[in-house]
Amino acid sequence: MRSTSMGRLAALALPARPGGAMRHPVSRLRTRALAVGLALAASALVPSGSAGAADQYEWAALGDSYTAGGFVGAPQPPLGDASRDGCDRTTNAYPDVVDRELDEFPPGKPVHLTNVSCGNATIADIANAKQTPISPVQPPTGGWPAVDPQIQRAKVNDKTDIVTIGVGGNSLPFGGMLLKCLELGATPGKSCHEYYASPPEGEESIQDKLARVQDEYIEMLARVHEAAPNAKVITVGYPAVLPQEAGDCNRLSLTELSLIKHADIDWLRDDVLKQLNSTIQRVTSFFGDHYVDVYSSSVGHDACQPAGTKWVEGICGDAEDYWPAKLAGTLLNCAPINKRVTLVHPNAHGHANTAAHVERTIRLALLER
Repeated sequence: MRSTSMGRLAALALPARPGGAMRHPVSRLRTRALAVGLALAASALVPSGSAGAADQYEWAALGDSYTAGGFVGAPQPPLGDASRDGCDRTTNAYPDVVDRELDEFPPGKPVHLTNVSCGNATIADIANAKQTPISPVQPPTGGWPAVDPQIQRAKVNDKTDIVTIGVGGNSLPFGGMLLKCLELGATPGKSCHEYYASPPEGEESIQDKLARVQDEYIEMLARVHEAAPNAKVITVGYPAVLPQEAGDCNRLSLTELSLIKHADIDWLRDDVLKQLNSTIQRVTSFFGDHYVDVYSSSVGHDACQPAGTKWVEGICGDAEDYWPAKLAGTLLNCAPINKRVTLVHPNAHGHANTAAHVERTIRLALLER
């Protein structure tokens, strides 16, 4: 049986280096994790118990648009359904792909999936904050109502067996940085890298963004473990959406990364995306949880590869017919090239690759029970 979250967090409080010097980011992680654990102790520990119903495993899928799917299949719930919430979950997103595989080949007993992932979700929206969805697909008059934190929506508790979490990009936010790089790419002499290295007042540097994301991820995982003390927790990293060689990108093509400068693509890949994945993996490891690396297997299938090879659509790309061709509030219009606004998100091939890795990890985690 798993130890409590407090036990795991206390184990992170290793001694500082001689002379009081602290190593960053590992020691920062330990200090932050212990502080969060002590704060959560006041809520009292959940008693241990048998996870899951006797006749099935309970799996909660949490995350952002890279989990929800957005445009890679039929909407879930269907268009016109009164229960639609603006989160843009779809039938070809990896939770549903995995669910179908587990249904056909159950790991001992059936697995019941509760998928509450939501496009544009941040780390805070997993366990702490209400989220106001922003789906552009048939929004109601007045916009989408706010939804509860995902651990509440999924009713995560001591009977939950598996929790998968794919989140972090919107907390930087990676999408906003990508659009800033696109904007600066249209201006000679302007560099996205330089903008975030010495940001204007009110904007965080990339180092500050990553440090904040680490702190938020620690608190989020601590709260997930408090809510689901018997669950195996699995975090999912981000795929290789950017090429290994920036020169692979045609700066005249909206179906790739468009005007983003090649030097900025290299920076986004190495100093932003890879560091985000490293942060998620590092925090996951400290909690004793499972990390799913989908980056390594997706190298060579980035947004700048030809159709059929790419597992990630570019700024504009192929999507289901219900998905918009224009990005509201901007000049971006993919309609003239008969594409949709995909903003560097995985297509069905990308979700299938993630599904294969997540399914394997779920099966292995259940064997540990």
